[in-house]
Amino acid sequence: MCGIAGMFSLGGARHCETSVIHEMTSELIHRGPDDVGHYTGDGIALGFRRLALNDLEHGNQPHLSESGSLVSVCNGEIYNHRRLRAELSAAGHRFRTECDTEVLVHLYRRHGTGLTDRLDGQFAFALYDADARRVMLARDHAGIVPLFYTVVDGLLVFASEIKAILRHPAVSPRVDLRGLDQILTLPGLVSPRTMFEGIHSLRPGERLLADTSGVRVERYWDLDYPAAADLDPAPAVLDAELDRAAAEMTALLDGAVRDRLVADVPVGLYLSGGLDSSLLAALAAGARPGHSWPSYSVVFPGHDFDESRHQRLVAAKLGTRHREVPVHEHDLADRLRQMVRHAETPVRESYNVCSLKLSEAVRADGTVAVLTGEGADELFGGYPGYRYDAAGLGGSRLDGLDALLEQEIRERMWGVDIGYEQDQLTAQELRRDLYAPELAPSFEEFAVTGQRLVDADRLRGRHPLHQRSYLDFHLRLADHLLGDHGDRMALAHAVEPRFPFLARPVVEQARRLHPDLMVAGGTEKAVLRRLAAPLVPGEVLARPKFGFRGQTSSHLLHTGADWFEELLSPEVVRRQGYFDADTVSALVRHQRTGGDQVHAHLDTDYLMVIATFALFVEEFGLPCLG
Repeated sequence: MCGIAGMFSLGGARHCETSVIHEMTSELIHRGPDDVGHYTGDGIALGFRRLALNDLEHGNQPHLSESGSLVSVCNGEIYNHRRLRAELSAAGHRFRTECDTEVLVHLYRRHGTGLTDRLDGQFAFALYDADARRVMLARDHAGIVPLFYTVVDGLLVFASEIKAILRHPAVSPRVDLRGLDQILTLPGLVSPRTMFEGIHSLRPGERLLADTSGVRVERYWDLDYPAAADLDPAPAVLDAELDRAAAEMTALLDGAVRDRLVADVPVGLYLSGGLDSSLLAALAAGARPGHSWPSYSVVFPGHDFDESRHQRLVAAKLGTRHREVPVHEHDLADRLRQMVRHAETPVRESYNVCSLKLSEAVRADGTVAVLTGEGADELFGGYPGYRYDAAGLGGSRLDGLDALLEQEIRERMWGVDIGYEQDQLTAQELRRDLYAPELAPSFEEFAVTGQRLVDADRLRGRHPLHQRSYLDFHLRLADHLLGDHGDRMALAHAVEPRFPFLARPVVEQARRLHPDLMVAGGTEKAVLRRLAAPLVPGEVLARPKFGFRGQTSSHLLHTGADWFEELLSPEVVRRQGYFDADTVSALVRHQRTGGDQVHAHLDTDYLMVIATFALFVEEFGLPCLG
């Protein structure tokens, strides 16, 4: 992947300053250290930073059509480009390079904005049509690749990272309070919201069209499960149905892995010690027998959540050239500020620092792209919540009037009464106390519990496991696991993460699985476990879900991390003015003196959010309210 940036005048011909687009692309050099390219015209400027993975000599961008009237810049990979290239060549199109992203301008000539329906890949691109005076932006179906935009002074300004947009002189950064409340309520930010007021994230599966009449956004793809009433009856012979589903998925997943191993630079594997990454590594080994792939793991020496034993089992079985990257106590202090700058958001967990250190080691080892297992839990039923839903245990813990109020909040958020993450009523009351008194009068305006966050039509009438999958796909995966945790931490060191489980054919097949095949016999990811059985060590196969962890605020306060307490100090909290200093101090005392300890996966780590928010405000020069 690379980095793109651009400006487009919505009011007709207008000069877009060359110096500004150069400054914007310079902010993305970490994403693309290998080359740079620009295109400027009347009212248009496009910039590109290249991370070279294919056609190393000729693959720089922008790409132009034969006539020069179409110009594109693309961050990402088009994995079905060979088939598309063959179709286009047969229709008379002439290509200048072997680069996969060159197909975009030719597809646009034949299919217009509908070109996104033809793509299987991970991408965010901008395409300028000079004849129509129109710009098209698009983000891939799963949201693997980010794309941000704002409209200011009659200009559409966009980039792969917000820090590039902030280099435009007309853009002034301000905190988006709704974004902050999303961080405190949900796994992370949810597109189109960002932590910067007025700067939006294009949603997964969306395209934006801009011309002299303005800007409009439309969805070209969304995860769409069948209605519960249309599901086939539960499989009569579960074992036979699991075998059939596993065989179909194996073929699709094997193809996705093979596509994502293609590059003109070294490709490696992330090994977590769990099922998903182990299965991908096994398929990679089968795709190229005798080849020893490099593999990489984070390890936590001396901690009970260290997974090195299982990682080594997989590496030994598959014969990978394995490297362990140890994470120590001091790494959080050394890298937390850097992590926040790259993530462009405060976070609820510290494990992004582990991912940042991992990508640094990968790049230093000479590896430029890595296969990673995100997406499997959300599509195949991998979290404990799926098991609870399958057993009918996913309801609210509230009763009486509180239960009615909770139902009302859920229906505002999702459009239907679905329990997700936590009881929102209780959490809402805690957040109201957490914010500074000056914000209390406007709390209802920015509180997540008053917003519709997803398309309710994709939830109504669906099976509970499919409802959970849809919510996980949009609220946990797209902007958090693929965004601040995936794309940002890898591209901070110019490493491209690749996601076979999110190949479009794999996703389309996964949504057709009967929910009884997501959790079978109380076992999560039953289909993946069935197809992995002959490929991965039995000890790994039998492991329950063991999420990636980092240090919590409880751990840092108990070990006397002075730097962390300073971020939570009354002086810092009052000066910035977003949180209530007395409430924060009470939480710090409670944790330090042995109160309820924060669980890395089960609890919201409010103090981690507040500490990283303090760094966020400092790093981006955001206004203080105190």
